[in-house]
Amino acid sequence: MERRKSLMLKIGNVEIGGNAPVSIQSMTTTPTSDVEATLAQILVLADAGCDIVRLGIPDTESARAVKAIKSRGCPIPVVADIHFDHKLALICADGGADGLRINPGNLKKPEHVRDVVKACKNANIPIRIGVNAGSLDRAKYPVPNAEAMVQSALEHIGLLEKEDYYEIKVSLKSHDVVTMIEANRMFTRLRNYPLHLGVTEAGDYAQALVKNSIGIGALLLDGIGDTIRVSITGDPLLEIDAARMILRSLGLRMEGVEIVSCPTCARKEFDVERTVREFLDRTRGIKKYIKVAIMGCVVNGPGEASDADFGVAAGKSGAVLFKKGEVVKKIAAGQILEALLEEAGKYR
Repeated sequence: MERRKSLMLKIGNVEIGGNAPVSIQSMTTTPTSDVEATLAQILVLADAGCDIVRLGIPDTESARAVKAIKSRGCPIPVVADIHFDHKLALICADGGADGLRINPGNLKKPEHVRDVVKACKNANIPIRIGVNAGSLDRAKYPVPNAEAMVQSALEHIGLLEKEDYYEIKVSLKSHDVVTMIEANRMFTRLRNYPLHLGVTEAGDYAQALVKNSIGIGALLLDGIGDTIRVSITGDPLLEIDAARMILRSLGLRMEGVEIVSCPTCARKEFDVERTVREFLDRTRGIKKYIKVAIMGCVVNGPGEASDADFGVAAGKSGAVLFKKGEVVKKIAAGQILEALLEEAGKYR
């Protein structure tokens, strides 16, 4: 697919926009002021494939914690998420944050905007303008539709451009998938700043995965989007898994384990669902892309998964292990998971 060529900027060592790969983001759930807990969660997210992490900054203690987190081996760039209080932005910029998420229109005075821009210029860090449909100024925008979201974003952008500042990334999010898609498509016809995609307040894992796959996926298929976050109520590790699956499904980042498994039916000869679940749990750390087939019977066997790197198909008397569609050996039914894990180990 042909991707939109947005302006390029850097968050730490991660390029956003231009020809850079679509990056994956998440947000910590620990109190940012708890440096130990926050850093521990960042390390887990980074190991799972997170490229950029965002920290909520509700108070001065949290803002000051950014410096400690950055100085203690934080492996990925940090974006400080700030609302209303420009002093928190100044502390974070001075403390080594790699980017800010702050809407200049929410700051109280023009001089506060200038102070934040000056701090970001000095630190050479970008600002993300994040417009959420649910938090629009209802006095200005009584109907939180796509047009209102884009207009709000343009107003925020104008405040930064007035200060001769252009290191800007934009997000236009809504819990309504169609509104989110329309707003991002509309924005790309007007400006060329890089876009952070996501469906906000999307709910639990199942609902969030569906909403974000449709919203983010539709835009990525249009060539729109430079970095993504799959917002999920719960463990942020699930956000990384979901984001990697979306990007892998579109051929944008071929990483990790892709499963080809049959929709189980009366023909299955072993517990396909349990095997898939356990195999994925035990291969989560694999970064290299591999395609693995787990087939419950000979009907859905090597033929239907001939492009898999390896896989199994079960029969009445056991199962066969195949590679690229060619059977290489027979295995006992009770050894299916172990045989798959042994092959996967060669890709670590």
